[in-house]
Amino acid sequence: MNTRKKVEGFPVVPDSEFSLRMAAFKKVMAENKLDLVVAYANYIDPSVVRYYSDFFAINENGGLVIPLEGDPILCSGQACHEWSKFKSKIKDIRIMPEVGEVSGVEYEIDVLDFENLFTEIKSRYQIKKIGYIGELTFPHVIFAKIQKVFPDAEIINADKLHYQLRMKKTENELNCIRKAGEIITKTYEFSLGRLKQGMTELDVQADLMAEMLRLGGEDHTLSWAPMIPSGKAHTDLCMNRNFLKKLQEGEIINVDAGVLYEGYNAVICTPVVLGTVPDEYRKAIQIAWDAHRKVADGLVPGATAKALYKLYADFLTEKGYRQFSPYGSVHSLGMLECEPPFFSANKDVALVDGSVIAIDAYFANMPWGSFRIEDTYIVGKDGPELVTPFNEEYLKRYL
Repeated sequence: MNTRKKVEGFPVVPDSEFSLRMAAFKKVMAENKLDLVVAYANYIDPSVVRYYSDFFAINENGGLVIPLEGDPILCSGQACHEWSKFKSKIKDIRIMPEVGEVSGVEYEIDVLDFENLFTEIKSRYQIKKIGYIGELTFPHVIFAKIQKVFPDAEIINADKLHYQLRMKKTENELNCIRKAGEIITKTYEFSLGRLKQGMTELDVQADLMAEMLRLGGEDHTLSWAPMIPSGKAHTDLCMNRNFLKKLQEGEIINVDAGVLYEGYNAVICTPVVLGTVPDEYRKAIQIAWDAHRKVADGLVPGATAKALYKLYADFLTEKGYRQFSPYGSVHSLGMLECEPPFFSANKDVALVDGSVIAIDAYFANMPWGSFRIEDTYIVGKDGPELVTPFNEEYLKRYL
């Protein structure tokens, strides 16, 4: 196991906190009478395994097997086995082909599979109730082996039990998010200062990626690379890849990017117009920014998803822009750029002191294109803390 040394100005989550997380989750397991939990992580969402172990697979996937009465077991693929030993705070590491490379590469090393591991656990502990984490990603090949080895056990989804622990961030986590916010803010100041007509969308992505890495970022935000759609056809794509299309004056351009730092994310999304700004662009940007700030004023512990959704929707209805808003403006943020819970009109969730959220004021499919204004906030009893202040100054040119 590698113990990261803290670099001055670059906060980390200490090793001791990973042990506290596991203890807290085992308490939740006991409260819910869970004898065993199996978690799965992939490249799109490595967060559940990383949260407890600090391990994230590179070209493979990862797993975590947590018996209530015994020590947790980290499951790595063959290619990442040395990396897992270097990175993981969990000492018991097993090589499992079910989380290895999708091509099924065969290494000349000793491996087990999940059926072997579950049989070993069955011989040690009485397993009556099992939880799995990864509702939308958990692979059938592993689930089927749970059913085979534990045919009489009750199996439930345990995602909510896990994510409830992640909603309130510790001070160490918040410091990592603050650092991510600092990095992405400086990245925007650098990259948008260079932006000009004739650059390609890929040119702008290159500037964003290079600068965030120079400043100490681990990677772009999970789980999407910087997006710089320009013009109506590209900006109307809610998610997209960048092209060799050149930026033009008078068109709407979106600069959407975030950074991953020590496993934690911060995000900024900004509309950009080169040259003369058409009046209809200016009006829409003003209303989106006003709506964004109105929601920000409501970010207090206890604020509910339904109340925040209504605040945003009612304001857009009043201004005549509701039809351009395809979803609510608030989502949780942490080890994923968008992680549960999502704050929609149908969710019974509330903010807590230490929540981290993004406000995403997204206006879609207007006659001239689409854009979003997004920032990262920490919720506190003394009011919201804006982690990404770039838009506050930059957007003044359009207002």
